[in-house]
Amino acid sequence: MNKVKPGDGHALQRVRWWQLFSRSVFHLPLSYGNTPPETWSVDIRHGGDPNGEVYARLYRDGVNTARSKVPAVFAVPGGRIEVATSAYGLRRCQYVSYDGIQRQLIPDHASAEGRRAHLERTHPALSRTMGAASVVVLLLALVLGLPQIIEQLTSIPLIAETVGTLSSPFHMPQWVNVILVVAAIAASTERALRLRYSRILDGGIFDGDA
Repeated sequence: MNKVKPGDGHALQRVRWWQLFSRSVFHLPLSYGNTPPETWSVDIRHGGDPNGEVYARLYRDGVNTARSKVPAVFAVPGGRIEVATSAYGLRRCQYVSYDGIQRQLIPDHASAEGRRAHLERTHPALSRTMGAASVVVLLLALVLGLPQIIEQLTSIPLIAETVGTLSSPFHMPQWVNVILVVAAIAASTERALRLRYSRILDGGIFDGDA
């Protein structure tokens, strides 16, 4: 985990519509022991700072108290908040209590994750269909795309001399491969909005963080 640094006390800004796929904001209403109820929030700007570093920023009742590069762990009353990202959004944003109980933070209603959660609440059948379609697309991308990538790698002379060559059973036209990549990115993005992540499906051939 990266070192947590103190915040600068600035206020948490509202999520704007043009930040839907570049920013994630989650909230945690928390009351622990005799402490008064507080709302802890996490803000992640996926585009990163000018140096490309992605930070998670922690807020207590809307005031910035800490920041850390991701993956990040923030100490809060009664436990910790864990944040991890992938190439498509968030892998994890959860509260882990001292006794090991985990619960996901609540996405801001104006964020892409919040809108996806609203769809799941209001149209559960459509939500399940979208989730199943994402899995099917990623499995298809894995089955069709991985052998082609392995064939290209084993055609490199140094690798071919060491392990031999592999001929893929699938040879798709270039335009089909482009559609497959775009569909896989869309599917992994949809899953990231629900904080679903699998190293095989989402962290496979398209995720540089795998």
